Amino acid sequence: MKMLTYGYTIAMVSMALLVDAVGGVEFNPDWSVKGKRVININTVVRVNQIEVSRDCNRGVDEAHLHTVEAVETFRKAVSDAIPEAKVTWAFSWRALQDPRPNYVAIRKRVAEYHRQYGDEITFIPGAYFAPMYNSRTQTNRDLHDGLKLVSEMVGGGYRPRSIVAGFLAADNLRFLAEEEDIHVAQGTIWSQYGIDNGDGDGSICYPYYPSREHACKPAQGKADFIDCVNLDGWTCDFLCARKFGFEGGGNSRTGVGPIETYGRLGIKDGMKETRAVVRSHFGDNFKRNGFGWIVVNWEICLVKLNKPEYTAALTQWLKGVREEFPDTIVPLMSEFGEAWRRENPDNDRLDYRFVQRGNCIHRIFSEPNLEIRWYMNRKFRLATLRDWTKDEPEMVIDFTRYDLPAKEPPDASVKKPTRNWSLVNRINQKRRRPQDAPIPLSALTEEERRLIDEYYQPPASR
Repeated sequence: MKMLTYGYTIAMVSMALLVDAVGGVEFNPDWSVKGKRVININTVVRVNQIEVSRDCNRGVDEAHLHTVEAVETFRKAVSDAIPEAKVTWAFSWRALQDPRPNYVAIRKRVAEYHRQYGDEITFIPGAYFAPMYNSRTQTNRDLHDGLKLVSEMVGGGYRPRSIVAGFLAADNLRFLAEEEDIHVAQGTIWSQYGIDNGDGDGSICYPYYPSREHACKPAQGKADFIDCVNLDGWTCDFLCARKFGFEGGGNSRTGVGPIETYGRLGIKDGMKETRAVVRSHFGDNFKRNGFGWIVVNWEICLVKLNKPEYTAALTQWLKGVREEFPDTIVPLMSEFGEAWRRENPDNDRLDYRFVQRGNCIHRIFSEPNLEIRWYMNRKFRLATLRDWTKDEPEMVIDFTRYDLPAKEPPDASVKKPTRNWSLVNRINQKRRRPQDAPIPLSALTEEERRLIDEYYQPPASR
């Protein structure tokens, strides 16, 4: 099986972007995802570390970390790098209502950013892990009421166009689309397993419409289609992401996030890692897919919780990316999702392909002698791994089939949380089961190989 190097035709739409004299980028309402290098920046304002429900929380009160100064420092770090960049601000249930002066001032300041920069202000249910602690019905209530509070906070008839959530169940995504008329959600954390307060491995890492059966499963057709573009929250190093949590002393979510890079590797190596991950998506994989996308979520608490160099690194990172890839744009997550939705009425054309070799920075996970290849489409995701320095054959490390029935866990509650919302069937990259041991492509069944060949026959055979 060969990696095909064609996908979307890379074509810039002449009226999609207007570049001003100083290099700023203004958006045409009908801009196209094709031919674009996109970064989305989301941030979270909360009170408690995990607000598991409206009246219950876990973790410390972070009020002392949430100040107007922290908010202004973060926004300036983004603007200093890319003046026209837009940020999506997600407020938790408590942060939208906390009467303390710092939260009152933060709400006022962020509302001003909407008018000043075009930033989006939205709601985050449960502070990332709503389905792990709440029933679907309760999460839908929280989404409805939280969105209303955001509208009241901003005023002037404002209405969010997206949701930041970490994880959402399929029914929550359906509710957003059908009841709230919101069609973009950060509702999956790609590859997350054995880290933080919830597991959700099994989805694809670029935009897709979820199935009514399972949020990690792309819809297979009209019968299970949910009209809400489901988006990842943290772009990861593919080699790091194949591991289980902190297994082996690394971090499976290493990529562009500040905790996993600057916090664990230091500023110098952390910057190398973030730039290497961007280069993967904006370089050769950009050519394969016809566009490149990077997304990162920051919590505002990190501005004061960590060294000032962390926030300065955000500016340095964005400046470096813009210097290397001058056409990089930083729109709202909702703008990106809606643009993708305009061009893709369903999942039929999903065909994402990625190749990455170890970057020599995070040697525990991103081993320089390894090459990983990912294929993601409506019917399955497939990953192979090989030692390219020895010209070894590819071994299958993940084969998640989406053409099979899938089922999410039953409703959770605060007293009976449900941690694992992953979609795992044939072979999973985290290797938590005996059947997940890598196998050669030839060891797949004849039926499985036929399914793969529908998408990935060698070019001469197509």
